[in-house]
Amino acid sequence: MTVGRFNELIHAPNRLQICAVLAGVEAAEFSTLRELLDVSDSVLSKHIKVLQDAGYVTVRKPAQGPRTTWVELTPLGRDELAAHLAELRRIADQASPVKPA
Repeated sequence: MTVGRFNELIHAPNRLQICAVLAGVEAAEFSTLRELLDVSDSVLSKHIKVLQDAGYVTVRKPAQGPRTTWVELTPLGRDELAAHLAELRRIADQASPVKPA
């Protein structure tokens, strides 16, 4: 069972969505992520750079062939995402339904 731990770096909406998409695949093309998030290249690049600097994603650009940029969640990134989601679930479970007056 994953221990919950709130991660402010991942929690930013675009970064959380990037990590969530990458968790379901081996790697994703930059252009696919851009379309899914509906953001500009520069906005996506900025968020990927933050995640990359933290060691949560890797970015690969093939030396030959199509100039496709691939983004992949690292094992550390997967662990941090799982811990963050566990903490969000714990927080949500504390919410009690609002009783009508």
